[in-house]
Amino acid sequence: MNISVSELIVRYLERLGIDHIFGMPGAHVLPIYDCLHDSTVKSVLVKHEQGAAFMAGGLARVSHQPSACIATAGPGATNLITGIANAYAERLPVLAITGETSTYIFGRGGLQESSGEGGAIDQGALFASITRYHKLIERTDYLGQVLNQATQALLGREPGPVLLSIPYNVQKETVDDSVLGQIHFPGKASIRHTTPTAEFAELLRAARAPVIVAGHGCIQAGARDVVAAFSERFNIPVTTSLKAKGVVAEGAPLSLGCLGVTSNGEAYRYLVNHADLLIFLGAGFNERTSYLWDAKLLANKKIAQVDRDAAQIGRVFQPDVSICGDILAVMEDVFDVLEADGMPPKSRDLLDGHQAAVSRPADDRAAQAPQP
Repeated sequence: MNISVSELIVRYLERLGIDHIFGMPGAHVLPIYDCLHDSTVKSVLVKHEQGAAFMAGGLARVSHQPSACIATAGPGATNLITGIANAYAERLPVLAITGETSTYIFGRGGLQESSGEGGAIDQGALFASITRYHKLIERTDYLGQVLNQATQALLGREPGPVLLSIPYNVQKETVDDSVLGQIHFPGKASIRHTTPTAEFAELLRAARAPVIVAGHGCIQAGARDVVAAFSERFNIPVTTSLKAKGVVAEGAPLSLGCLGVTSNGEAYRYLVNHADLLIFLGAGFNERTSYLWDAKLLANKKIAQVDRDAAQIGRVFQPDVSICGDILAVMEDVFDVLEADGMPPKSRDLLDGHQAAVSRPADDRAAQAPQP
Protein backbone atom coordinates (compact mmCIF):
# COMPACT_ATOMS: atom_id res chain seq x y z
CA MET A 1 0.00 0.00 0.00
CA ASN A 2 1.29 3.46 -0.89
CA ILE A 3 1.62 5.97 1.93
CA SER A 4 3.32 9.34 2.20
CA VAL A 5 6.93 9.56 3.32
CA SER A 6 5.70 11.57 6.31
CA GLU A 7 3.41 8.75 7.37
CA LEU A 8 6.20 6.23 6.85
CA ILE A 9 8.48 8.26 9.13
CA VAL A 10 5.79 8.32 11.82
CA ARG A 11 5.30 4.56 11.51
CA TYR A 12 9.07 4.18 11.77
CA LEU A 13 8.98 6.09 15.06
CA GLU A 14 6.29 3.71 16.29
CA ARG A 15 8.36 0.69 15.26
CA LEU A 16 11.29 2.08 17.24
CA GLY A 17 9.06 2.14 20.32
CA ILE A 18 9.14 5.93 20.53
CA ASP A 19 6.05 7.30 22.26
CA HIS A 20 7.00 10.99 22.57
CA ILE A 21 8.60 13.38 20.11
CA PHE A 22 9.80 16.77 21.31
CA GLY A 23 9.77 19.74 19.00
CA MET A 24 8.28 22.87 17.53
CA PRO A 25 6.19 22.96 14.34
CA GLY A 26 7.47 24.88 11.36
CA ALA A 27 6.51 25.11 7.70
CA HIS A 28 9.09 22.57 6.55
CA VAL A 29 7.91 19.77 8.90
CA LEU A 30 4.14 20.30 8.83
CA PRO A 31 3.46 17.13 6.76
CA ILE A 32 5.07 15.05 9.52
CA TYR A 33 3.12 16.89 12.21
CA ASP A 34 -0.10 16.20 10.30
CA CYS A 35 0.64 12.47 10.41
CA LEU A 36 1.46 12.58 14.12
CA HIS A 37 -2.17 13.59 14.75
CA ASP A 38 -3.40 10.00 14.31
CA SER A 39 -0.31 8.32 15.75
CA THR A 40 0.43 6.77 19.13
CA VAL A 41 3.50 9.04 19.22
CA LYS A 42 2.65 12.05 21.37
CA SER A 43 3.94 15.44 20.25
CA VAL A 44 5.42 17.51 23.07
CA LEU A 45 5.59 21.22 22.23
CA VAL A 46 8.70 23.11 23.35
CA LYS A 47 9.49 26.81 23.45
CA HIS A 48 12.94 26.40 21.90
CA GLU A 49 14.42 23.60 19.79
CA GLN A 50 17.42 23.27 22.08
CA GLY A 51 15.02 22.19 24.79
CA ALA A 52 13.62 19.55 22.44
CA ALA A 53 17.05 18.00 21.93
CA PHE A 54 17.84 17.98 25.64
CA MET A 55 14.41 16.57 26.53
CA ALA A 56 14.86 13.77 24.01
CA GLY A 57 18.30 13.07 25.44
CA GLY A 58 16.97 13.03 28.98
CA LEU A 59 14.23 10.57 28.05
CA ALA A 60 16.75 8.31 26.30
CA ARG A 61 18.99 8.44 29.36
CA VAL A 62 16.34 7.32 31.86
CA SER A 63 14.37 4.94 29.63
CA HIS A 64 17.35 3.24 27.92
CA GLN A 65 15.30 3.46 24.72
CA PRO A 66 15.58 5.62 21.59
CA SER A 67 13.85 8.99 21.66
CA ALA A 68 13.16 11.69 19.09
CA CYS A 69 13.04 15.42 18.47
CA ILE A 70 11.89 17.41 15.46
CA ALA A 71 12.65 20.88 14.11
CA THR A 72 12.09 22.89 10.98
CA ALA A 73 14.79 23.87 8.49
CA GLY A 74 17.54 26.43 9.04
CA PRO A 75 17.45 27.98 12.52
CA GLY A 76 15.18 25.24 13.81
CA ALA A 77 17.83 22.67 12.96
CA THR A 78 20.78 24.72 14.18
CA ASN A 79 19.06 25.26 17.53
CA LEU A 80 19.25 21.50 18.10
CA ILE A 81 23.03 21.39 17.92
CA THR A 82 24.05 21.69 21.59
CA GLY A 83 21.51 19.11 22.73
CA ILE A 84 22.52 16.69 19.99
CA ALA A 85 26.20 17.24 20.82
CA ASN A 86 25.41 16.28 24.41
CA ALA A 87 23.63 13.13 23.20
CA TYR A 88 26.70 12.26 21.14
CA ALA A 89 29.02 12.73 24.12
CA GLU A 90 26.72 10.58 26.28
CA ARG A 91 26.09 7.97 23.55
CA LEU A 92 22.33 8.49 23.76
CA PRO A 93 20.08 7.12 20.98
CA VAL A 94 18.33 10.33 19.91
CA LEU A 95 16.72 10.60 16.48
CA ALA A 96 16.61 14.19 15.22
CA ILE A 97 14.23 14.84 12.32
CA THR A 98 14.58 18.15 10.53
CA GLY A 99 12.84 19.73 7.59
CA GLU A 100 14.44 21.25 4.52
CA THR A 101 13.36 23.34 1.56
CA SER A 102 12.06 21.41 -1.44
CA THR A 103 14.79 19.84 -3.54
CA TYR A 104 13.78 21.69 -6.71
CA ILE A 105 14.72 25.04 -5.18
CA PHE A 106 18.05 23.98 -3.66
CA GLY A 107 20.62 26.70 -4.20
CA ARG A 108 18.04 29.33 -5.15
CA GLY A 109 17.70 30.99 -1.76
CA GLY A 110 14.60 29.27 -0.39
CA LEU A 111 13.29 30.33 3.01
CA GLN A 112 15.59 28.97 5.76
CA GLU A 113 17.39 26.76 3.25
CA SER A 114 20.16 24.69 4.82
CA SER A 115 20.98 22.31 1.97
CA GLY A 116 24.56 23.49 1.54
CA GLU A 117 23.85 24.51 -2.05
CA GLY A 118 24.36 27.97 -3.52
CA GLY A 119 25.97 29.41 -0.41
CA ALA A 120 23.28 28.15 1.99
CA ILE A 121 24.40 26.75 5.33
CA ASP A 122 25.05 23.02 5.21
CA GLN A 123 22.94 21.29 7.83
CA GLY A 124 24.62 17.94 7.25
CA ALA A 125 28.10 19.37 7.72
CA LEU A 126 27.03 21.05 10.96
CA PHE A 127 25.85 17.75 12.42
CA ALA A 128 28.49 15.48 10.89
CA SER A 129 30.82 15.43 13.90
CA ILE A 130 28.07 15.07 16.54
CA THR A 131 25.99 12.25 15.08
CA ARG A 132 26.59 8.56 14.45
CA TYR A 133 24.76 8.89 11.15
CA HIS A 134 23.28 11.81 9.23
CA LYS A 135 21.47 11.97 5.91
CA LEU A 136 19.74 14.52 3.72
CA ILE A 137 17.04 12.38 2.08
CA GLU A 138 16.66 13.80 -1.43
CA ARG A 139 14.97 10.75 -3.01
CA THR A 140 12.67 7.94 -1.96
CA ASP A 141 14.29 5.04 -3.82
CA TYR A 142 16.89 4.51 -1.08
CA LEU A 143 14.64 5.35 1.89
CA GLY A 144 14.64 1.80 3.25
CA GLN A 145 18.43 1.67 3.20
CA VAL A 146 18.67 5.06 4.93
CA LEU A 147 16.26 4.05 7.70
CA ASN A 148 18.11 0.77 8.15
CA GLN A 149 21.44 2.57 8.60
CA ALA A 150 19.80 5.03 10.97
CA THR A 151 18.45 2.15 13.05
CA GLN A 152 21.84 0.45 13.30
CA ALA A 153 23.40 3.72 14.49
CA LEU A 154 20.65 4.29 17.06
CA LEU A 155 20.50 0.76 18.45
CA GLY A 156 23.93 -0.72 17.73
CA ARG A 157 26.69 -1.58 20.18
CA GLU A 158 27.84 2.04 20.27
CA PRO A 159 24.61 4.04 20.01
CA GLY A 160 24.33 7.74 19.46
CA PRO A 161 22.25 10.44 17.82
CA VAL A 162 21.07 10.30 14.22
CA LEU A 163 19.96 13.18 11.98
CA LEU A 164 17.45 12.68 9.17
CA SER A 165 16.84 15.84 7.16
CA ILE A 166 13.84 15.52 4.85
CA PRO A 167 12.97 18.15 2.23
CA TYR A 168 9.38 19.36 2.18
CA ASN A 169 8.53 17.87 -1.22
CA VAL A 170 10.03 14.49 -0.31
CA GLN A 171 7.85 14.34 2.81
CA LYS A 172 4.79 14.53 0.55
CA GLU A 173 5.90 11.88 -1.94
CA THR A 174 4.46 8.38 -1.68
CA VAL A 175 6.25 5.08 -1.12
CA ASP A 176 5.16 1.51 -0.57
CA ASP A 177 4.76 0.74 3.12
CA SER A 178 6.80 -2.44 2.59
CA VAL A 179 9.85 -0.19 3.00
CA LEU A 180 9.48 -0.73 6.75
CA GLY A 181 10.14 -4.43 6.17
CA GLN A 182 13.65 -3.60 4.97
CA ILE A 183 14.66 -2.33 8.40
CA HIS A 184 16.59 -4.64 10.71
CA PHE A 185 16.09 -3.85 14.38
CA PRO A 186 19.14 -5.22 16.20
CA GLY A 187 18.87 -6.85 19.58
CA LYS A 188 20.88 -5.69 22.54
CA ALA A 189 24.55 -6.34 21.93
CA SER A 190 26.28 -8.69 24.32
CA ILE A 191 29.79 -10.07 24.41
CA ARG A 192 30.60 -12.96 26.72
CA HIS A 193 34.35 -13.61 26.50
CA THR A 194 35.11 -16.86 28.32
CA THR A 195 38.81 -16.29 28.91
CA PRO A 196 38.68 -12.64 30.08
CA THR A 197 35.71 -13.51 32.31
CA ALA A 198 37.74 -16.28 33.95
CA GLU A 199 40.69 -13.92 34.39
CA PHE A 200 38.38 -11.28 35.86
CA ALA A 201 37.04 -13.84 38.34
CA GLU A 202 40.60 -14.85 39.26
CA LEU A 203 41.51 -11.23 40.05
CA LEU A 204 38.52 -11.06 42.39
CA ARG A 205 39.45 -14.28 44.16
CA ALA A 206 42.98 -13.01 44.80
CA ALA A 207 41.99 -9.52 45.95
CA ARG A 208 41.73 -8.64 49.61
CA ALA A 209 40.00 -5.28 49.17
CA PRO A 210 38.35 -4.91 45.75
CA VAL A 211 36.27 -1.82 44.94
CA ILE A 212 33.73 -1.36 42.16
CA VAL A 213 33.96 1.99 40.37
CA ALA A 214 30.56 2.25 38.70
CA GLY A 215 30.08 4.71 35.86
CA HIS A 216 27.22 5.92 33.72
CA GLY A 217 27.70 2.85 31.53
CA CYS A 218 26.07 0.80 34.31
CA ILE A 219 22.94 2.89 34.01
CA GLN A 220 22.95 2.66 30.22
CA ALA A 221 23.30 -1.12 30.42
CA GLY A 222 20.48 -1.48 32.96
CA ALA A 223 22.98 -3.13 35.31
CA ARG A 224 22.04 -1.42 38.58
CA ASP A 225 20.43 -4.48 40.15
CA VAL A 226 23.22 -6.89 39.26
CA VAL A 227 25.91 -4.46 40.48
CA ALA A 228 24.07 -4.02 43.80
CA ALA A 229 23.53 -7.78 44.16
CA PHE A 230 27.17 -8.50 43.28
CA SER A 231 28.36 -5.96 45.84
CA GLU A 232 26.15 -7.38 48.59
CA ARG A 233 26.88 -11.04 47.86
CA PHE A 234 30.67 -10.63 47.94
CA ASN A 235 31.01 -7.64 50.32
CA ILE A 236 32.58 -5.40 47.68
CA PRO A 237 32.28 -1.64 48.27
CA VAL A 238 30.99 0.55 45.44
CA THR A 239 31.87 4.10 44.50
CA THR A 240 30.32 5.90 41.55
CA SER A 241 31.17 8.65 39.14
CA LEU A 242 29.10 11.81 39.38
CA LYS A 243 26.89 10.78 36.44
CA ALA A 244 26.36 7.32 37.95
CA LYS A 245 24.96 8.48 41.29
CA GLY A 246 22.12 6.14 42.12
CA VAL A 247 23.63 2.92 40.75
CA VAL A 248 23.65 1.89 44.41
CA ALA A 249 21.93 3.74 47.21
CA GLU A 250 24.43 6.08 48.83
CA GLY A 251 23.10 5.11 52.25
CA ALA A 252 23.77 1.42 51.62
CA PRO A 253 26.33 -0.22 53.95
CA LEU A 254 28.73 -0.96 51.09
CA SER A 255 28.48 2.44 49.40
CA LEU A 256 31.53 4.69 49.40
CA GLY A 257 29.56 7.50 47.78
CA CYS A 258 30.72 9.48 44.79
CA LEU A 259 34.33 9.57 43.57
CA GLY A 260 35.64 12.88 42.29
CA VAL A 261 36.65 16.42 43.09
CA THR A 262 33.04 17.42 43.82
CA SER A 263 32.62 14.67 46.45
CA ASN A 264 33.50 14.65 50.15
CA GLY A 265 36.68 12.65 49.55
CA GLU A 266 35.70 9.52 51.49
CA ALA A 267 35.85 7.23 48.44
CA TYR A 268 39.21 8.74 47.49
CA ARG A 269 40.67 7.94 50.90
CA TYR A 270 39.44 4.35 50.85
CA LEU A 271 40.81 3.71 47.36
CA VAL A 272 44.21 5.22 48.17
CA ASN A 273 44.62 3.63 51.60
CA HIS A 274 42.99 0.21 51.25
CA ALA A 275 41.93 -0.95 47.77
CA ASP A 276 44.05 -3.51 45.94
CA LEU A 277 41.71 -4.12 42.97
CA LEU A 278 39.66 -1.52 41.10
CA ILE A 279 36.80 -2.77 38.93
CA PHE A 280 35.80 -0.08 36.44
CA LEU A 281 32.29 -0.76 35.13
CA GLY A 282 31.36 1.67 32.38
CA ALA A 283 33.35 4.36 34.15
CA GLY A 284 35.76 6.77 32.53
CA PHE A 285 38.77 8.02 34.46
CA ASN A 286 38.29 11.64 33.50
CA GLU A 287 39.67 14.82 35.02
CA ARG A 288 36.94 15.16 37.65
CA THR A 289 36.60 11.52 38.69
CA SER A 290 40.36 10.99 38.89
CA TYR A 291 41.23 14.12 40.87
CA LEU A 292 43.16 15.38 37.84
CA TRP A 293 44.57 11.89 37.20
CA ASP A 294 46.03 11.50 40.69
CA ALA A 295 48.49 8.59 40.37
CA LYS A 296 47.84 7.49 43.97
CA LEU A 297 44.38 6.24 42.98
CA LEU A 298 45.88 3.55 40.73
CA ALA A 299 49.21 2.89 42.43
CA ASN A 300 49.89 -0.71 43.52
CA LYS A 301 46.49 -1.93 42.40
CA LYS A 302 45.21 -4.45 39.91
CA ILE A 303 42.64 -3.05 37.47
CA ALA A 304 39.74 -4.70 35.69
CA GLN A 305 37.74 -2.73 33.13
CA VAL A 306 34.40 -3.58 31.52
CA ASP A 307 32.93 -1.21 28.94
CA ARG A 308 30.75 -1.59 25.88
CA ASP A 309 32.73 1.14 24.10
CA ALA A 310 36.02 -0.23 22.79
CA ALA A 311 37.43 3.31 22.65
CA GLN A 312 37.24 3.53 26.46
CA ILE A 313 39.31 0.41 27.08
CA GLY A 314 42.82 1.42 28.11
CA ARG A 315 42.25 5.05 27.15
CA VAL A 316 43.76 6.46 30.36
CA PHE A 317 45.18 3.45 32.21
CA GLN A 318 46.28 -0.05 31.25
CA PRO A 319 43.93 -2.62 32.80
CA ASP A 320 45.15 -6.05 33.86
CA VAL A 321 41.92 -7.53 32.50
CA SER A 322 39.61 -5.78 30.03
CA ILE A 323 36.30 -6.89 28.57
CA CYS A 324 34.55 -4.99 25.81
CA GLY A 325 30.92 -5.98 26.04
CA ASP A 326 27.58 -5.49 27.71
CA ILE A 327 28.15 -4.73 31.40
CA LEU A 328 24.98 -6.50 32.52
CA ALA A 329 25.86 -9.70 30.65
CA VAL A 330 29.50 -9.69 31.77
CA MET A 331 28.66 -9.16 35.45
CA GLU A 332 26.03 -11.90 35.31
CA ASP A 333 28.68 -14.23 33.87
CA VAL A 334 31.24 -13.35 36.54
CA PHE A 335 28.60 -13.67 39.26
CA ASP A 336 27.75 -17.18 38.03
CA VAL A 337 31.42 -18.21 37.88
CA LEU A 338 32.14 -17.03 41.42
CA GLU A 339 28.95 -18.57 42.79
CA ALA A 340 29.79 -21.89 41.16
CA ASP A 341 33.27 -21.76 42.71
CA GLY A 342 31.80 -20.90 46.11
CA MET A 343 33.88 -17.75 46.58
CA PRO A 344 33.19 -16.44 50.10
CA PRO A 345 32.37 -12.79 50.78
CA LYS A 346 35.34 -10.50 51.30
CA SER A 347 36.19 -9.42 54.82
CA ARG A 348 34.65 -6.13 55.89
CA ASP A 349 37.38 -5.31 58.41
CA LEU A 350 39.01 -2.60 56.28
CA LEU A 351 35.67 -1.09 55.28
CA ASP A 352 34.36 -1.13 58.85
CA GLY A 353 37.52 0.59 60.06
CA HIS A 354 37.24 3.18 57.31
CA GLN A 355 33.59 3.87 58.09
CA ALA A 356 34.36 4.20 61.79
CA ALA A 357 36.97 6.83 60.93
CA VAL A 358 34.51 8.59 58.64
CA SER A 359 32.02 8.84 61.49
CA ARG A 360 34.37 11.18 63.35
CA PRO A 361 33.32 14.85 63.44
CA ALA A 362 33.70 16.60 60.11
CA ASP A 363 36.23 19.09 61.51
CA ASP A 364 38.63 16.25 62.32
CA ARG A 365 38.42 14.92 58.78
CA ALA A 366 38.58 18.19 56.86
CA ALA A 367 42.34 18.53 57.12
CA GLN A 368 42.79 15.13 55.47
CA ALA A 369 40.54 15.81 52.48
CA PRO A 370 42.38 15.52 49.15
CA GLN A 371 42.94 18.76 47.31
CA PRO A 372 42.38 18.81 43.52
